[in-house]
Amino acid sequence: MSHLSSPPQKHKGEHKGHGLPRGSERGSSSRDKDRSVTVSSTVPMPVGGKGSRTSCSPSTLQKVPNRLINEKSPYLLQHAYNPVDWYPWGQEAFDKARKENKPIFLSVGYSTCHWCHMMEEESFQNEEIGRLLSEDFVSVKVDREERPDVDKVYMTFVQATSSGGGWPMNVWLTPNLQPFVGGTYFPPEDGLTRVGFRTVLLRIREQWKQNKNTLLENSQRVTTALLARSEISMGDRQVPPSAATMNSRCFQQLDEGYDEEYGGFAEAPKFPTPVILNFLFSYWLSHRLTQDGSRAQQMALHTLKMMANGGIRDHVGQGFHRYSTDRQWHIPHFEKMLYDQAQLAVAYTQAFQISGDEFYSDVAKGILQYVARSLSHRSGGFYSAEDADSPPERGMRPKEGAFYVWTVKEVQQLLPEPVLGATEPLTSGQLLMKHYGLTEAGNISPSQDPKGELQGQNVLTVRYSLELTAARFGLDVDAVRTLLNTGLEKLFQARKHRPKPHLDSKMLAAWNGLMVSGYAVTGAVLGLERLITYAINGAKFLKRHMFDVASGRLMRTCYAGSGGTVEHSNPPCWGFLEDYAFVVRGLLDLYEASQESSWLEWALRLQDTQDRLFWDSRGGGYFCSEAELGAGLPLRLKDDQDGAEPSANSVSAHNLLRLHGFTGHKDWMDKCVCLLTAFSERMRRVPVALPEMVRALSAHQQTLKQIVICGDPQAKDTKALLHCVHSVYIPNKVLILANGDPSSFLSRQLPFLSTLRRLEDRATAYVCEDQACSMPITEPCELRKLLHQ
Repeated sequence: MSHLSSPPQKHKGEHKGHGLPRGSERGSSSRDKDRSVTVSSTVPMPVGGKGSRTSCSPSTLQKVPNRLINEKSPYLLQHAYNPVDWYPWGQEAFDKARKENKPIFLSVGYSTCHWCHMMEEESFQNEEIGRLLSEDFVSVKVDREERPDVDKVYMTFVQATSSGGGWPMNVWLTPNLQPFVGGTYFPPEDGLTRVGFRTVLLRIREQWKQNKNTLLENSQRVTTALLARSEISMGDRQVPPSAATMNSRCFQQLDEGYDEEYGGFAEAPKFPTPVILNFLFSYWLSHRLTQDGSRAQQMALHTLKMMANGGIRDHVGQGFHRYSTDRQWHIPHFEKMLYDQAQLAVAYTQAFQISGDEFYSDVAKGILQYVARSLSHRSGGFYSAEDADSPPERGMRPKEGAFYVWTVKEVQQLLPEPVLGATEPLTSGQLLMKHYGLTEAGNISPSQDPKGELQGQNVLTVRYSLELTAARFGLDVDAVRTLLNTGLEKLFQARKHRPKPHLDSKMLAAWNGLMVSGYAVTGAVLGLERLITYAINGAKFLKRHMFDVASGRLMRTCYAGSGGTVEHSNPPCWGFLEDYAFVVRGLLDLYEASQESSWLEWALRLQDTQDRLFWDSRGGGYFCSEAELGAGLPLRLKDDQDGAEPSANSVSAHNLLRLHGFTGHKDWMDKCVCLLTAFSERMRRVPVALPEMVRALSAHQQTLKQIVICGDPQAKDTKALLHCVHSVYIPNKVLILANGDPSSFLSRQLPFLSTLRRLEDRATAYVCEDQACSMPITEPCELRKLLHQ
């Protein structure tokens, strides 16, 4: 198997000097961390490494399923035929460990994780290792995307006791669920410098028999230390820190880590990190007349352009891969995650709002086209991910990137047509290969392909502007654009015949909420009703399939069943904080895009439920999980990093501000202040680890704009004013449609709306702050001037 990357270092919060959020906390391939760690000298633990991928003869595979066969998770089902007595996370496993006095072996991963596949094939299909795990341990498998609470708790342990973490995460626990040893990927057998998984199991088994009391004492000591270290609370603080100070420090830290040539904020690997780009755009808006403001805008736009031109973007089928293994955004880790598509669609849409350059809006539309085609359920929901690995041909062993890479010969055969009017003999294939950097020898360097499995293969990456490619061959720019698009379409059609990567058809409420935002924001800004319809259908899916009306609670997961049906686990997996926060954000964005108040009403109800289930009334902020759902776990955490996804507390801070703007309910503003105050120390220490929360802090300490449009929702003049608002980048606002009905939902929430009138019976806009409103405006150009002030 090709190792297309050197392992990125994963650090929770503080990373290499600045703690830059690098997207490494979620969705990173487990290839990206291969360290095993120890917390005690009582167990002389090895450092795990990348072992050779061994093949298992089909005749040796266990044919009788274990109990994971009854699960719904695609990841757990991938392990259902292991010769391991696997248990899902639950009381049955815990009771067995206590009754038999055995340590628990907890293995956490997700279905599109490359190194999870490796360890499953090398170790969990191994009969001897399976016997060790079944006889001497209680072995538990967890899908981290189903149970982010379990993942966060034990990843906190692994990261605290080593230099990082990743997936698969393997942790040994006491029967009371306290961790005492943890690591990530282990090769199956000992190597020259690495100790294999089998040896690790034998050593832990021996230590459990000989030194169990010492292990238990060490485990209790580490757990106590983690409890103290992970506490986030207001303490004696009464107010959050200065937004100006946090903004400045966050920007300076990003500026110091910025790659001037290729964009992004690290050498390699490079992650998209939309939370950073969001921060830079907000920083630009509030510092437009300063050098730093211009610099922030340039950093974000340049990063987005370099990403879109690089191989991290799928130029044939659209959408973005998980991250780049090199500084140039050229060779990606090929996995595609829903949460990346959702957030990047918004980032590219905002770049279009700010710059007016249709390059960015075209990228956003391409992302959403990919999601609609490849990650969408017929009922409106969105699937989680597509794998990096697939067989080059049917019946062959899967290889990373096989679905996405091309040889020169393939392209020449698909695009043999001569290009008329060129200054030299030229085919469509040669034109495409020149523009996208394909070579006979392949454009993947040996250092990124140590086993030589991708020799002669190419990843498409834009090498020249359309203007330069056109000038090189004496062609018209529009003609080159048409030729390239036609060529890409032919490659896309040819690619359909390749074996596809595995699709994780699990649907998560949180990521569906992000995707509703992606479609709603992009549709509203670009004025594309069809995109808003996708957002509406996504929200309807959430309400129909992932919401329990009786309790008012969200479900975390549902699954694609046969024949387009939707299935649930039994008992259901209830939602976590991020599910509520991201869905509420999606519904608020959808209300502003569609002006259908039912979505706003549902957002308010979900926020009430979120407050009831997760709010820390003593320390402020929200816990990641319900108290009951996390019973037995040694920690109850508050997520404190904006990484590949924003922290649910950061998103909740924004939601509370917006909900206060929509309703005037003081309780939500008070909660926002408490939340920001609780995270004060974290922001002061490493503001760049929480750029989304720093944005919320700035929004709180500025005045939120209430932009009210009085008019008939279906009238052209009303739509013109609404589109004017959507076309301007204003992150710190709520957009309200007042239709003149005093009994409407919003009029009941905000009585001052009934005092606003249409001017001369025309659709009329008011820009209000603290219920003090501007003069009435009926012309979109005048409204645009006011919004730009």
